[in-house]
Amino acid sequence: MSKVKYYYDPESLSYRKIERKKRTTLKYASMFIIASALFGFVFVFISSQYIESPKEKALKRELQNMQLQYSLLNKKMDHAEAVLENIEDRDNNIYRVYFEANPIPEEQRKAGFGGINRYKDLEGYDNSKLIVESSKRLDILQKQIVVQSRSLDEIAKLAEEKEKLLAAIPAIQPVNNKDLSRMASGYGMRSDPFTKARKMHWGMDFTAPRGTPVYASGDGIVTRADAGATGYGRHIRIDHGYGYVSLYAHLYKYNVKKNQRVKRGDLIGFVGSTGRSQAPHLHYEIFKDGQRINPINFYYGSLTAEEFAELLEDASVENQSLD
Repeated sequence: MSKVKYYYDPESLSYRKIERKKRTTLKYASMFIIASALFGFVFVFISSQYIESPKEKALKRELQNMQLQYSLLNKKMDHAEAVLENIEDRDNNIYRVYFEANPIPEEQRKAGFGGINRYKDLEGYDNSKLIVESSKRLDILQKQIVVQSRSLDEIAKLAEEKEKLLAAIPAIQPVNNKDLSRMASGYGMRSDPFTKARKMHWGMDFTAPRGTPVYASGDGIVTRADAGATGYGRHIRIDHGYGYVSLYAHLYKYNVKKNQRVKRGDLIGFVGSTGRSQAPHLHYEIFKDGQRINPINFYYGSLTAEEFAELLEDASVENQSLD
């Protein structure tokens, strides 16, 4: 119940009741409503600017977490890029140099992505720049990893071929040093034992007793084990692949047959004096791409430095050959 208000009338010397007009009441009511609405608007505006709702707080925490995760992602990409750069450097300057392969051009490794804008869907947000840059770096990093992976696949294949090549090269002396009487004659101009004329001696003669074991100097396939070549007597030829062929002549007997696959160090025959030979010895030759070459350059697999130096000195003496 509202309070009743009075005022003192000096003319009648009495109190009179104050009567509020409806217009006045309506005026005050309107003012109150307007003031309340204005206050409410100001309150809501201030609240929206300075007071966060639970949903806004959750979204803000989610955004901060996203920014932190992108920052950590960029640090991880920094590390990954550094590691990949080191691998790329070793790939170009060590692995490919060793296997005689051309290095991968830098523009191929670092190439980006042309054509349409791949990141259009990521634009228009508050953190679009951060998201787009991170996405670009990740895409380029993935592409570089693919390029490097293919390169390492190629290197692995080259290594496998290199391993086969190293096993195939005729790299050991075909007669053990302990079984040798002496190194009778080397590669070069020598005196023929029958005509005494100087002629080219295309191999090396290892003097050893009849029946001394003869070993394959590299992996390969026996292409001949017969006496059908003039002057060589019983002899063996091994095709090592990669253009290399080794020949073992004047044998006493064979321990292999044609088309047999042999490994370096396998026993293939025995020293003899068959064919055009003056005494028991092994005549040994190496062919590269059909041309005879000096076998002494291939003994790195079985001789010490001192033994090789002694062999080199003996082989350089221009004496008489045994065939």
